[in-house]
Amino acid sequence: MYDITNYSYKQADKLGVVIKPSKVKGKKIDVYNKSGEKLKSIGALGMGDYPTYIKEKGNDYAEERRRLYKIRHEKDRKIKGSAGFFADRILW
Repeated sequence: MYDITNYSYKQADKLGVVIKPSKVKGKKIDVYNKSGEKLKSIGALGMGDYPTYIKEKGNDYAEERRRLYKIRHEKDRKIKGSAGFFADRILW
């Protein structure tokens, strides 16, 4: 199970969504609107993310991984409401 960080909770709050540990096998977080309707499941278990990298390997390493993530997901992270959009805004 993935421990959701304060960073991710703050990012979700900025977006006006609620996040909870995912009930979907292989995912980190489920994203819900304020009414409780599930929107998406994001983050593959076993893969890193920005707050985890900061905690485990430091800020410089996390910043480089963030930069590479944003390049790699350039197209899907800009589609509002998509899993890529929420992953980019909440986990990166």
